[in-house]
Amino acid sequence: MASEPMRFRNPAGHAGLLNNLIALANALSGFFGSRAALVAHESKGALVHVLVLLGALIAAGLLFALGYIFLLGSAIIGVAHALQVSVVWIALAAAVLHFILCGVCVLIAKSRMSKPMFAMSTAELKRDREWLKNLDKQNLPTS
Repeated sequence: MASEPMRFRNPAGHAGLLNNLIALANALSGFFGSRAALVAHESKGALVHVLVLLGALIAAGLLFALGYIFLLGSAIIGVAHALQVSVVWIALAAAVLHFILCGVCVLIAKSRMSKPMFAMSTAELKRDREWLKNLDKQNLPTS
């Protein structure tokens, strides 16, 4: 029996190295494909998020400019008509209204900025990191 050679053990398994490399490539492509699909899905939501944010900021800037114009107009008319000023109160009310609307738009933009944009992708990547950490702990040699 000593003359009988030892049986060769294939470290890559019965499938062979080439088949295992192909399986690895397929697994990696599936992994990255699913992550790309998730990012594409969340990118659509992020686009809407950014467009609402930009729209609110543009509206706030426009309303602030209009409020400033009404405020200056009322100051000029107020100085010109020192005692007879019925138009000034209307212009001041319009300026105050525009400043209030500007504040509302800024509050909307501020509330939109505080929401995270890629929450599902971040959570999925955290789960992947935890899984990899646990995998390393499980595969430690026992000897």
